[in-house]
Amino acid sequence: MPGHRKHSQGGIARAEKLSPEERSAIASSAAKARWLEDTGEDDLPKATHRGEISIGDIKLPCAVLDNGQRVVSEFGITRVLGSRSGASKRLKKASEEDGALVPVFLAPPRLKPFISDEILNGPLKPVIYRDKQRRVVGYSAEALPAVCEIWLEARHANALQQQQLAKAQNAEILMRGLAHVGIVALVDEATGYQSERDRDELNKILSCYLADERLKWAKRFPDEFYKQIYRLKKWRWPNHGNRTPYVGKITNAIVYEKLPPGVMKELQSRNPTQEGTGRRKWKHHQFLSEDIGQPDLRDHLMQLIALMRISPDWPTFENHIKLAFPARGDQMFLDLES
Repeated sequence: MPGHRKHSQGGIARAEKLSPEERSAIASSAAKARWLEDTGEDDLPKATHRGEISIGDIKLPCAVLDNGQRVVSEFGITRVLGSRSGASKRLKKASEEDGALVPVFLAPPRLKPFISDEILNGPLKPVIYRDKQRRVVGYSAEALPAVCEIWLEARHANALQQQQLAKAQNAEILMRGLAHVGIVALVDEATGYQSERDRDELNKILSCYLADERLKWAKRFPDEFYKQIYRLKKWRWPNHGNRTPYVGKITNAIVYEKLPPGVMKELQSRNPTQEGTGRRKWKHHQFLSEDIGQPDLRDHLMQLIALMRISPDWPTFENHIKLAFPARGDQMFLDLES
């Protein structure tokens, strides 16, 4: 079949462009995958996010699995360290040695004194996963610094051959890059998993902070909270409890927007304004969980009231809030003066 012949020729052409050591890495990965299949362990994790880490001129493919593990492939590490060191037959034999399962990128015998069983059975324990239709042999992304350290220790001990020094140099470049940004963060950014991770964390916060069902109304805001607002604003305290609409905006700004990120947005979604009136049917605090959300609201109100008491006017109170809540205190309600 012409299409099949063209595809096969393309595969041959790509294979011919690979160095002997890169072909060795692919063969080693296939051998490990076959070894796993022989054990009957076919329930493999799957790559859900894929990307490429960039450190200087180095490009390292990476992935995040459906169990949340961040991985880099054996072939990828072999390639970024530099695939031209000769002795490819020896590397291939070492990497496929029964029981050893030494990665190709650490197969040179001169590295053996620097590789402990603890590292082999820990960070360098292979992770076999499925990437679409392919089985891939990878390693935990956090193993990469350990790999680089082995090469650098060997260089420091003058144990490397001249043609292996280039790999040690690439290992040093990688280590410098990783010193500035953690490998897990790099993988998350490269694969796009960061946004999903943030959503997962937000969901965890919301599930703890918000109630599954709306709670019955109960008085949560002490009268003093509102009286202090009026005092600091130099407004006359209403005799019949008809507070100015500005109080609602202020409450959102200094209370609900200071709760964990994402809570305010979810409250607005669960308790939208009614068409025509612009008012909300319920109070936001009725949607906070009794075990976490409500106590946190109460503690926050007590802190606010304490700051109000020591403030002679509204601008001073604003400054106190910025000092007390620096992480979220910069985006304030400074335009609410009437």
